[in-house]
Amino acid sequence: MANQPDTTLFMLISVDGKISTGDVDDLDVDKDFSRIAGIKEGLSQYYNLEQQTSLFSLNSGRVQAKMGVNEIVSDVKKLPVSFIIIDNQPHLDSNGIDYFIKRSKKLYLVTTNKDHPAFNRKEADKLEIIFYEDRIDFVDLFKKFKEIYQINDLTIQTGGTLNAELLRSGLINHISIVVAPALVGGKNTSTLIDGESLHSEQELLNIKALKLVKCDVLENSYLHLQYDIINETEVEKTL
Repeated sequence: MANQPDTTLFMLISVDGKISTGDVDDLDVDKDFSRIAGIKEGLSQYYNLEQQTSLFSLNSGRVQAKMGVNEIVSDVKKLPVSFIIIDNQPHLDSNGIDYFIKRSKKLYLVTTNKDHPAFNRKEADKLEIIFYEDRIDFVDLFKKFKEIYQINDLTIQTGGTLNAELLRSGLINHISIVVAPALVGGKNTSTLIDGESLHSEQELLNIKALKLVKCDVLENSYLHLQYDIINETEVEKTL
């Protein structure tokens, strides 16, 4: 779409599509895969590829809080990356906001929460708050990214529910996934695409076909898969 950035969903997943090691916030692939023999040996390849992604990175407050950013108060390394954080509850506290202001080239905080702690930092030069009254209109938001903020490309690294909403809104153009040699399991453990299940044949239009662009076999049984998303879904009618 010409009126949105070119977007890539970049994630680390298990062979069964899990992006977490369990259904509680204490369990996390970044933390846990690094402790498991047969998986930890090749994990650095994911982080090396992450360094090659867009200089605009879209994340969720929930994922970032899970990674512990609210507890980091010193030794924050500055990056040339601008972070876009979707955070309604909020999951980020004042320390988390300060962390991203220090770490980011610019922080874009998107929220529906008028009491979000980011408003206490609204005078910060490197902070842009994008506020929606009731719910975030992601199509409108991505249009703003392109037309107002001149964001031409961005990397998406969020949870399965938000990934699903963006995918079904036609806002993801490419998939770049690093597959770890692991099976996690668990019906309540988040996958690459979660969200509401489909309930009818009419909703088959929400399924997105993929076109394989590249498949790289990495070391230690890891894979790097890259796809283009076919956002115009066509479903044949049943006879």
